Amino acid sequence: MSKTQSISANPELTKVNLWVMALATGLVVANIYYNQPLLGQISEDFQISEARAGIIAMLTQIGYATGMLFIVPLADMLKRKRLIMTDFVLIIIALLLAAYAPTIHFLMLASFLIGATSVIPQLLVPMAAHLAKPKARGQAVGFVMSGLLIGILLSRTLSGFVGAHWGWRAMFLIAAGLMALLWIVLYLLLPEVYPDYKGSYKSLMVSLIHLIKEEPILRIVTLRGALCCACFGGFWTTLVFLLREPPFNAGSDVAGSFGLVGAVGAIAVPFMGKIADKGNAQKFTTINIILIIVSYFIFGLSTASIIGLVIGVILLDMGVQATHVSNQTLIFSLRPEARNRLNTVYMVIYFTGNALGTLLSTRAWYYWKWYGVVGVGFILSTLALVVHLANLSTLSKEKTK
Repeated sequence: MSKTQSISANPELTKVNLWVMALATGLVVANIYYNQPLLGQISEDFQISEARAGIIAMLTQIGYATGMLFIVPLADMLKRKRLIMTDFVLIIIALLLAAYAPTIHFLMLASFLIGATSVIPQLLVPMAAHLAKPKARGQAVGFVMSGLLIGILLSRTLSGFVGAHWGWRAMFLIAAGLMALLWIVLYLLLPEVYPDYKGSYKSLMVSLIHLIKEEPILRIVTLRGALCCACFGGFWTTLVFLLREPPFNAGSDVAGSFGLVGAVGAIAVPFMGKIADKGNAQKFTTINIILIIVSYFIFGLSTASIIGLVIGVILLDMGVQATHVSNQTLIFSLRPEARNRLNTVYMVIYFTGNALGTLLSTRAWYYWKWYGVVGVGFILSTLALVVHLANLSTLSKEKTK
């Protein structure tokens, strides 16, 4: 490779790049969550039960996991910007298919495709880590992640408003328009990153298994990340059940407003990443996991207190998201040429933890109500802390290396 090629392959990460990446992650990840507040309207439009309409949200999440598994690894063998630009076209097509879906089965297929194609955030986060200087990697990852988290939190608010005024199809049309505008912005401002992997797609996918076997750090942070995400998913799935009961007697709108409270944690993430860059990352992670445990202790005392739930949400969101940023920062330091495959392994298992937490918490609610949910979250967060503390020596070796 010539000197010119080397420079172009590793462009400097600017503030403009970071802002564009954060904006893109927020707007793209929102595509996955737009349908959730619209399920009632969709069920009425197609004359189906709300339970059946809920399959749409599930298929979107399954599509997202599928896309992470089969599309994200391609970024290690293809030009990153070119892959992102191509994927944007597929996102727009999927959104338009949803907007004009003639039947519920067609909408289900379109929803799966929306999830499968909306994986660009999982391409941009490793890209930010790749371009950032090592001492600023945590801050860069945290900044881009803050855009993703804010997109998740505000997507439901936006789609609920649009759906109430213009109908559910309008939201998918607006989303398609936003993706087209974003395509132009990224085409003009996003740098290109050249791949290091030279093998075939088959060997690329097989290498995921080898990474799991050969990288103990990856196994450790993936497990602790999945356990933390399980706490997060379990809480948000069952919160609406608690708020529907006395003494709250509140609707889904109040539950949705808690997402805005969680924005406090999202805003704090880039600052936490900066702290992790400067100090002992493992000690920092220990504190973050303890925050999750404390949040569930507060939830247990807040069966009749909105203020207590708000405090708990802030602590839970800060703990989970800061741990997530620390995890990604660490795995991105393992093998620069395999960052997207490392992220694939981490995120697929991370989302599996989310599903596990949702399943366990909903079953716990069925049998023991809110105290069952709190018990599940407390056990999972404690297990995350045990996994973390039991492997501190291994994690410290990576820091020393």
